[in-house]
Amino acid sequence: MRQLNQIHALLVKNPRPQVLNPWLGYLTKSSAPQNALFLYNQMLHHPTSHNHYTFTYALKACCLLHSPHKGQEIQAHVTKSGHISDTFIQNSLLHFYVIQSDIVSATRVFDSIPIPDVVSWTSMISGLSKCGFVEEAIVKFMSMDVKPNSTTLVTVLSSCSTLRALKFGKAFHGHCLRNFRERNLILDNAVLDFYLRCGSLASARYLFVNMPKRDVVSWTIVVGGYAQRGFCEEAVKLFQQLLQGGEAEPNEATIVNVLSACSSICALSSGQQVHAYISNRRDLMANVNVGNALINLYVKCGNLEMAISVFQSLGHKAIISWSTIICGMAMNGHGIHVLQLFSSMLVNGVSPDGAFIKEMPTEADGPVWGALLNACKIYGNEEMVERIRERLRNRAGVSTGTYALLSNAYAKHDRWDDSNKVRDEMREMGLKAPPGRSWIEIGPSI
Repeated sequence: MRQLNQIHALLVKNPRPQVLNPWLGYLTKSSAPQNALFLYNQMLHHPTSHNHYTFTYALKACCLLHSPHKGQEIQAHVTKSGHISDTFIQNSLLHFYVIQSDIVSATRVFDSIPIPDVVSWTSMISGLSKCGFVEEAIVKFMSMDVKPNSTTLVTVLSSCSTLRALKFGKAFHGHCLRNFRERNLILDNAVLDFYLRCGSLASARYLFVNMPKRDVVSWTIVVGGYAQRGFCEEAVKLFQQLLQGGEAEPNEATIVNVLSACSSICALSSGQQVHAYISNRRDLMANVNVGNALINLYVKCGNLEMAISVFQSLGHKAIISWSTIICGMAMNGHGIHVLQLFSSMLVNGVSPDGAFIKEMPTEADGPVWGALLNACKIYGNEEMVERIRERLRNRAGVSTGTYALLSNAYAKHDRWDDSNKVRDEMREMGLKAPPGRSWIEIGPSI
């Protein structure tokens, strides 16, 4: 409120754009960009208080606030005030519509620019790629009639990666080398990521070794790329080189990538070395994604004691944390521990979601699935019941009790046809629910 009062006083005292626009820019970058729009609205009431920069700042605030209607309103003011022909404003409008994923409006703005500059082209190419029109983004780049900058090139390489267009991407890389004398680290990282995504590990390795400068992003890309392509031993070796050389400090993504590689090849010793490194980094020790990756490593390697230890040390246990430890226990045949952990998860107010069901191993025993179904019945989670049914379909060894719980879960939601179908499937498989027994007290006798 105090800041808004200051703005109002400034408007009354000195309503000139040279004074107000810096304030508008400051508010746009602040934690409350809505105040920038408040100032913008006030400035519109003073004919001499705004210029073309005013509209660009207001559009930037709309981007941050994801306010499409306000952005359209600003475009109307721009048109009415005669500033619509300003390239700076046109690029701001184009960027605004790209941020909103409104590719139709973005295209309309781009087509209205008489002579698009490199910013216009880059925004349009980025917008097409972002909205899934990846091939169109590459075609747009090929029709570009101004020299691209590094941002343009990174955007095009991202499109090539999505399409796995190795041949075009290689030609494009050659174009970059011929036309840009100075090496650009961001561009080199984009090329490195492109080669790895396309499976061209030889080209990626050659580029990585010959890069004049590498940062943590470079190392993270190459460690993750090798791990994802199945070359997990090489990924672990690269991480060890990073630690020995001290060229960069591993971040969360680097650690998660190398732990994933260790998990894939059950390299417990290497994983423990990574864990030892993490123990000396307070920021990594407190990171939930790193914690989850460690749990996954230990359950994959069969070291359930350490998996539980890491799990218990997590300050915040997300659904993925519970999922990882529960699925790990299920994979290792610890059904009782699974049920205990599952009950604890529910007590802590965490309910299973689709990702949880998807991660459950098919070899999980009947009581585990029964516990999940019972939880769905208690919490009325109809969608989860359907996911569990898909997981159990055509799976051998499912107990009669599990199918009975599935049938009852459908009945709870008045889906009697589905409930009866499950019962029919039970009969076809020769499964029969045992007759229920209970004790009743009649007078002095039981």
